[in-house]
Amino acid sequence: MTGPAADFWARLPLGRDVRLLARDANGVAALAKPVNVLSHPNSPRGDPRALLTCAYDPAAECYAWREPGGAERRLWLLNRLDSATSGVILAAADGAVAAAIKAQFARKQVRKVYQALVFGRPPAEPQVWRDRLAVDKRGGAIRTGVGGVIPAEARCVAVRRGAGEPPRALVQLEPRTGRSHQLRVQCAHHGLPIVGDQTYGDFRANREFARRTGSKRLFLHSLETRFSYELAGRGFSFEATAPLPAEFDRALG
Repeated sequence: MTGPAADFWARLPLGRDVRLLARDANGVAALAKPVNVLSHPNSPRGDPRALLTCAYDPAAECYAWREPGGAERRLWLLNRLDSATSGVILAAADGAVAAAIKAQFARKQVRKVYQALVFGRPPAEPQVWRDRLAVDKRGGAIRTGVGGVIPAEARCVAVRRGAGEPPRALVQLEPRTGRSHQLRVQCAHHGLPIVGDQTYGDFRANREFARRTGSKRLFLHSLETRFSYELAGRGFSFEATAPLPAEFDRALG
């Protein structure tokens, strides 16, 4: 199977500061989503704050637009990030390819790596967190907490420790399940709230941090995604990395 021509990617109606990170011959692509950009619009008509500045079909989970010559184009969204989370997000230019990769997500065969700036002192040794979550979705809002029946697992490794008070550290997180707000809730539950998390974090520490630095972003970044998939009897591999924003280093101190 051959994916779209190079001009398809050159003409993507990308949102503000969104970048194409990688693509393969089958039409799989990774985009770098900046903080506060929506994975998709909240209405079918589109939203200038979204990943692409065109209409979105929520049933098909794809963007759609027409090029100046009248040709209709589509781009299927393969996963989502909260608007406050930056980093790698996946898409595909073909519906069959999209279905094949979504099947990999369903089988938990996609490796996702995040990095986060947290308050606290993570242990030197890697940790595997296994928790039970409760996810409440009402009126378009999501709230997740510990103490439910939904299993959630993630690996946490300390990357670098900052200077000064309150103590801060950069950690690497690898979720092995994909629950709504999972990493944010698990970090908070294990005593390492993510800096800038206005829902599950340390509100007093966030206020002081914002006062000193002027930054109110959520310091959670989708650093790397990799997976293998099969199409028409052949195997393929895909990987993409979105470099950690410089503001993480500045905030770490």
